[in-house]
Amino acid sequence: MEELSTKDKELIRGSWESLGKNKVPHGVVMFSRLFELDPALLNLFHYGTNCDSTQDRLASPEFLEHVTKVMLVIDAAVSHLDDLHSLEDFLLNLGKKHQAVGVRTQSFAAVGESLLYMLQCSLGPAYTAPLRQAWLNMYSIVVAVMSRGYAENGEDKAD
Repeated sequence: MEELSTKDKELIRGSWESLGKNKVPHGVVMFSRLFELDPALLNLFHYGTNCDSTQDRLASPEFLEHVTKVMLVIDAAVSHLDDLHSLEDFLLNLGKKHQAVGVRTQSFAAVGESLLYMLQCSLGPAYTAPLRQAWLNMYSIVVAVMSRGYAENGEDKAD
């Protein structure tokens, strides 16, 4: 597993400090963007309630629980920047779960773009090119491990 530079870690921690305190609204921004980029992903989120529109789905308690889980994964990655290796088993299993529910590996790129979009919207002028690259570096490490877990769980559905 790759290591992040000291500068990347500083940038990520500094930017997450304020965002991590109010995870759900930032997560909703991220998922709203994700569904704009890849509307087919909405079909993976079907709940027993009447959620006909994207906004209904984004506001449903079940979906907000999922958003919270995703933001906690990001929080865990930020908290373990000095030892991302300690998250390897967790991330491998997360990749397996995503494969099992029908997420395609190509969707990981859309999630990364959505994460960057959320950061840009939330941080405003503090969102700089080096900050963007630091988050990309971390996300690439996370996705590489998740992709290994995905592949271990079955044939890659991206084809």
